Amino acid sequence: MNVSSLSEVLVKASDGLTGPVQLNAAAGRVYSKLRTLIISMDLQPDTVLSRADIAKEHGVSQSPVREAIQELEKEGLVVSYPQSKTLVTRIDVNHARETQFLRLSVELEVARTLATAGNPDLLLPSSRLLRMQKMAGEDRDIAEFTALDRLFHLSLFQAAGVPSLWHLISGRSGHIDRLRRLNLPDPGKMTDVLDKHEKILTAIREGDLQGVESHVRAHLTGTLASVPTIMKLHPRYFGETDTV
Repeated sequence: MNVSSLSEVLVKASDGLTGPVQLNAAAGRVYSKLRTLIISMDLQPDTVLSRADIAKEHGVSQSPVREAIQELEKEGLVVSYPQSKTLVTRIDVNHARETQFLRLSVELEVARTLATAGNPDLLLPSSRLLRMQKMAGEDRDIAEFTALDRLFHLSLFQAAGVPSLWHLISGRSGHIDRLRRLNLPDPGKMTDVLDKHEKILTAIREGDLQGVESHVRAHLTGTLASVPTIMKLHPRYFGETDTV
């Protein structure tokens, strides 16, 4: 399996589904592909999406394309103008902050639950994923690193018995995920992510609740702390009303 194929498998695994449960298979495939391209910034803000071209590329009619775009609109990742065009939206920093507030609240409880469980075997999948992520970091493979990052956090939710909460949060994480994608190439960012993951697992194994809270909080707030720098480097990706 080549690197690109591995990354696609990891993305699908971390999504858990090809798309929202209400979508049929064709619409789900289109949704999943478009969302991945938007999150990875391969489809940048203000990119015009042609429904006809998307339908042709995926070998489907425009009906599933329309359904997929409607779901992306619900997430705020695209905006459609009647009888005109569909655009990839700019990054909404306020939306990213709200989503991060939700994720931090839930993930702190997930980590605390695991820390009090007293069962280190629950962390075996997370530990394996971290080893894989370290290799992706050594190769500077951002796509695989990102997919493994999502799987690492999903594995913690699975270990705590609440994987559906991960999918609930992921369904509204498009704006914060785009911020993370822009933040990852920064010098030292991948190393910092790996270091925080290691510290979180160590604190959970040791039942160190204070350490758990400290490391989870530091990890999940890192990207938002870098927003001023990200906006300065990529001003055209943000709305005019966004503030730091």
